[in-house]
Amino acid sequence: MNIDALNEDTPAAPPVLTVSALNQAVARMLERSFPLAWISGEISNFTRAASGHWYFTLKDESAQVRAVMFRGRAQYAGFMPREGDKVEVRALVTLYAPRGDYQLNVEAIRRAGVGNLYEAFLRLKEKLNAEGLFDPARKRPLALFARTIGIVTSPQAAALRDILTTFRRRAPHVSVILYPTPVQGEGAAQKIAQAIDTASARAEVDTLLVCRGGGSIEDLWSFNEEVVARAIANCAMPVIAGVGHETDFTIADFVADLRAPTPTAAAEMAAAPRADWLAVLETHADDLTRTLRRHLADTSQTLDWLSHRLISPAAHISHERLRLQALQTRLAHATDTPLRQARFAVSQLQTRLHAQLPKTANLRAKIDGNARRLATRMTTLSANKRQTLAAQHAQLELLNPQRTLERGYAMVVDPKGRIIRSPDDLHPRETVTIRLAKGAAEVGIASVQPTLD
Repeated sequence: MNIDALNEDTPAAPPVLTVSALNQAVARMLERSFPLAWISGEISNFTRAASGHWYFTLKDESAQVRAVMFRGRAQYAGFMPREGDKVEVRALVTLYAPRGDYQLNVEAIRRAGVGNLYEAFLRLKEKLNAEGLFDPARKRPLALFARTIGIVTSPQAAALRDILTTFRRRAPHVSVILYPTPVQGEGAAQKIAQAIDTASARAEVDTLLVCRGGGSIEDLWSFNEEVVARAIANCAMPVIAGVGHETDFTIADFVADLRAPTPTAAAEMAAAPRADWLAVLETHADDLTRTLRRHLADTSQTLDWLSHRLISPAAHISHERLRLQALQTRLAHATDTPLRQARFAVSQLQTRLHAQLPKTANLRAKIDGNARRLATRMTTLSANKRQTLAAQHAQLELLNPQRTLERGYAMVVDPKGRIIRSPDDLHPRETVTIRLAKGAAEVGIASVQPTLD
């Protein structure tokens, strides 16, 4: 038989896998088939290796599975699991190839029930954000120099001791008022809100700290309640929230005017160190000193310059006296010379005037003769004029209408004051006035008879 032909007719044998290849293939298949998921169970056989990795078993009433959480993920867990803890893990289903063990590769861990709390946290956060309680525009600045600071926390809290220690170390000048309240447990949220409202109503502090130390989400849940958020929003003074550790975020952090990663950090934010204030004051004092010294130097220089310009009163008076004497001399010279010249001119004019005056004695005699002749002429002329006036007066008296009326005549006048000279000027039923030597009379005309020639 041909061996080559036999080989061609015989089917190929399936490939032979090694154990390592098999486990790797199964691991890849598990990782593709089961994406990241949240799985709940109870912690058992918990071990923390020297490398920082966590190894434990996650179990329930009827099954269990091995789990590993590597150091890079475990450092953000926020708590250390213990035997019997109910937890929820976010894990990838895989297979540990060296042993062929099916296990969970855990990326995140939380206490059981945290998922529901987180959903409630997100719902309240969205609601308050929609109302504008997280708006940066409503955040108030802290007091520049706080003298009194209020603290809302538990008197037994380690956070209170840390805050007081920080104030004693950094700002011993600050007064502290504690508004005691439980910070966890049943009814804690209402009591925290009451403490905040009390601080707001009293208005005796510059800044209010709302603080507590770290813990699980259940421990911090009082600061995720709506009543606390609204109390912070309505507080009369700026509020700093310092709740939990740096990785913990609560609703109070978003509503507060400032969020501090820890209570100690909240104390540091609330009050600047006294050393910083003293350094600032020292700097201001140095600046003030330099400014005063520069001002004094400038003033001294100005004073020296003015002193050089200033002369003694006696020297000034002597100088002014000499100046006055010079002015008097100039004034005397300026007035005497024109006066002498004017007097000389007046003397010359008087001489010329006397030379030009005419001889007035003959003229005066002639004027006196003319005056006598004029007086005689005026007397004669006046006598003649009086005689002429007397003759004319006598003639005028003869022509006076009153004298005619006194001889028995009358004068008839119409209503318009015109003298009636003809019967044609009279009209029946007309009233005329008859003027007599003494008085007048009004007469009505009954009829008019023209006179026949």
